[in-house]
Amino acid sequence: MADINTLMDMDNGSLSGHVFTDEEIYQQELDRVWRRAWNFLAHDSMIPKRGDFIQNYIGEDPVLVVRQKDGSVKAFLNQCRHRGMRICRVDKGKAKSFMCSFHGWAYDLDGSLLQVPRQDTAYPESFDRKDFGARQVPRLENYKGFWFGTWDEDAPDFEEYLGSAKYYLDGYIDRWDGGMEAVALHRWVLPNNWKFMAEQPTSDMQHSEISHVSAAQVLNKGSDAADRTKRGENPVGRQFFSDYGHGGAWYGEKGAEVPNTGQAMQRWEAQPEIASMIARRLGDDREVRGHLNIWPTFMVLGNYTIRVTHPRGPNEQEIWAWTFVPAEAPADIKDSIRRDVMRTFTPGGMFEGDDALNWEEIQQVLKGSMARESGLAYQMIGAPIQWDEGPYPGGSSAHVFSDNAAINMWRTYQDMMNAENWQELRRLRDEHRMGPTS
Repeated sequence: MADINTLMDMDNGSLSGHVFTDEEIYQQELDRVWRRAWNFLAHDSMIPKRGDFIQNYIGEDPVLVVRQKDGSVKAFLNQCRHRGMRICRVDKGKAKSFMCSFHGWAYDLDGSLLQVPRQDTAYPESFDRKDFGARQVPRLENYKGFWFGTWDEDAPDFEEYLGSAKYYLDGYIDRWDGGMEAVALHRWVLPNNWKFMAEQPTSDMQHSEISHVSAAQVLNKGSDAADRTKRGENPVGRQFFSDYGHGGAWYGEKGAEVPNTGQAMQRWEAQPEIASMIARRLGDDREVRGHLNIWPTFMVLGNYTIRVTHPRGPNEQEIWAWTFVPAEAPADIKDSIRRDVMRTFTPGGMFEGDDALNWEEIQQVLKGSMARESGLAYQMIGAPIQWDEGPYPGGSSAHVFSDNAAINMWRTYQDMMNAENWQELRRLRDEHRMGPTS
């Protein structure tokens, strides 16, 4: 096994480029990060009725998420137990059962094996279909309409896994009585390591004033986009982080945040009855909507791009990005959100193009031996870490531009790569976390 500890020195803000390019490290990530962490699998609006299903991934493992006959939800590995073919080759739909198109093994909505062709004549009497059901995702939890799963039976409950990040996540997804719904999906592949996209929404707000300056100038005054000039030339804001590797940042101060939502949505939320509903659900004037990432790659952006990144080897990632809207918002507000996302964070979006070019260029540079050895630096720690400061739980820094959340993410990553199980991971997190609480 590759020794990740020789490639990381986060006490001094140093990270080797090998972390983004090494195949052996990548295979360890699939086992120790992706199989162990909680991963987003579906939203209730994607599988509203019995028999509805969606195919997603945990790492590189394809997973079917299916609404059951009794209204519950199950998830299982989309792999036939016979010869390893996908049980279902369709991305989403409605089914009464699933049949492998290779040899015809058929599975029920819960993944149990229903039928095997020629079982009576070609198999011994000892063959029992109960032994060959699809492998279940053993831990599945619904958090405010969002379904998360993990292969690790010893993982903490999802809310414990969120820790103080729950406060910030709720500010995005728990604002409205009617909940949320997904109205669009874009998928694309980029030639770079998955961890670049994990880090950016966790901590990196500073790139926006350089990489996105031209896109912001084009979009600032459009009714479907946030007016980013309101951030000012010397923007204030805050960055937060928590176990296990979660983080985010936003512009502005409590009671005077600069939301990253479109102006039409801002006006809708400012209506007295909507503002009162939000205050009732979340507390007084709670915005904190900028960038957010729940480790490893459940990313929420303030304009309601919600996405996951699927690893595809050390040099490639596949992005699935949904547009979410308040389910009970007027049609024109929903359409305004959709247009904003389309123009910003889709394959043809202006901001997305900027980010993709940066990540692709870094991955290309890291092909060089000297470049991998030179690595990356995390030195932007001028704003000290504060704990449970004012209304903000967990660790945070009173500056929107900081590397503290990125350092926390990388330390969590290092602990996951070192730990043999969740018991050891908890111990390592207790030893290595960046302060007295998370």
